[in-house]
Amino acid sequence: MSHAGGITAVVVVSVLTLGIGIWGLRFSRTTSDFFVASRTVRPGLNASAIGGEYLSAASFLGVAGLILTFGADMLWYPVGWTAGYLVLLVLVAAPLRRSGAYTLPDFAEARLGSRQVRALTSLLVVAIGWLYLIPQFQGAGFTLRLATGIDAPTGGLVVATVVLASVLSGGMRSVTFVQAFQYWLKLTALLVPLVFLLLVWMGDGSPSPANPVYDVATQTGSWADPLSGHGAGAASHPLYTTYSIIIATFLGTMGLPHVVVRFYTNPDGRAARRTTLVVLGLLGMFYVLPPVYGALGRIYAGDLIAAGRSDAVVLELPSRMIGGTLGELLSALLIAGAFAAFLSTSSGLTVAVAGVISQDVMQRWLPGVTAFRLAAVVAVVLPYALAVAAQNVGVATAVGLAFAVSASTFCPLLVLGIWWSRLTDAGAYAGLLVGGFFSGIAVVRTFFSVGGSSWFSAFLAQPAAWTVPLAFLTMVGVSLLTPQRRSPHVRTFMIRLHAPEGVPLHRG
Repeated sequence: MSHAGGITAVVVVSVLTLGIGIWGLRFSRTTSDFFVASRTVRPGLNASAIGGEYLSAASFLGVAGLILTFGADMLWYPVGWTAGYLVLLVLVAAPLRRSGAYTLPDFAEARLGSRQVRALTSLLVVAIGWLYLIPQFQGAGFTLRLATGIDAPTGGLVVATVVLASVLSGGMRSVTFVQAFQYWLKLTALLVPLVFLLLVWMGDGSPSPANPVYDVATQTGSWADPLSGHGAGAASHPLYTTYSIIIATFLGTMGLPHVVVRFYTNPDGRAARRTTLVVLGLLGMFYVLPPVYGALGRIYAGDLIAAGRSDAVVLELPSRMIGGTLGELLSALLIAGAFAAFLSTSSGLTVAVAGVISQDVMQRWLPGVTAFRLAAVVAVVLPYALAVAAQNVGVATAVGLAFAVSASTFCPLLVLGIWWSRLTDAGAYAGLLVGGFFSGIAVVRTFFSVGGSSWFSAFLAQPAAWTVPLAFLTMVGVSLLTPQRRSPHVRTFMIRLHAPEGVPLHRG
């Protein structure tokens, strides 16, 4: 792969990103513009922006790498990441927009009337946001090393710098335009090369000479059979692992800070529902593509598994299957798409985390926009440092852990907070602590590379199957034991969440 093509792709995407961000600056004047784009983003634009920030390094590179390594069991990741929006549509989207909150901590405090719950929610938002940012910087370093020859920490620093420049220029208003552009760039970057790769495969179909142990022909199709024991990442307990992945991805989407904040930018609850429907279509189009790259990788790039470079399969296939000038051009297009994936997701996460840090910490001493900008710097610097220190964690694995923590904390808070009037601040606080602590053990275990094949190890590696029910039970149980701590304004707030727009609310 030519470094000249990779460098050109990175420079072009960076210039376009900064140019669109600077153009968006003329629309960003108020604090509301920086936090939620003054709640004026229409469904089509908002859906494209959500697709841009949601389809991260794990989607663009990690899904194909997982399927290359573990087989069809890993299809549950893209299925779950897409279906999570269906759960979001049915249970959360419209009521959350009607709440009038800027962030998840805002919602928690308004619903429960507790500063303590708000503080814990803020801490979890920052933790999940940083956990999601780490693989973005790791994937960026890995991709830029392959594309340009620079070392991984410098590659991550390039992404961090471009993200900060984009976010600092115009906040949410500016980032919305950038992310909408980046969704369509990522879709094009995967689709166009895949057409050529499939033409080569249909005309050739020969296995890769690099490592025939991993070729489709020698696997007799077992890699394509879910729960065959060939994959799942925890082959000793594939059924449990699969169900835990499903729970994490289905329920974790609704609590991701960069996803939730997008629904606050819609004009009303009806627009929030329409946005979610469009997002489902956009994600469905995108997620058809990475698994095909993973399947082709089993024919032409099986050696990447033994080399520990399975995340590179998307970027490597054009040079291996096509070669020449066309292969270089297609590789450059894929590099541009991958770089856009890092930038868009990192930008959304930075806005979400910076919004929480600035509101809950820095606005005590600084004005709104200044606090937001300083918080954005903090939101980027620490996860970048952690990404440099934790290079051995797979991109999709780290993102999966973020979903598990989100499902174990914010899913119970949102579902019960929206649909169950008897939730108390004590119950919410206890459930957030329990879910966050036990799912956090899995994060620590993974980052310190603690393995094993026992049931106990499987429970810790994929905790959502038991941490999510445990968090729900804790919130319900403690709330039933503390009815006196129910918010006195809960009835008015619940009516606000569920009454259609335009219906006057009696506040007597």
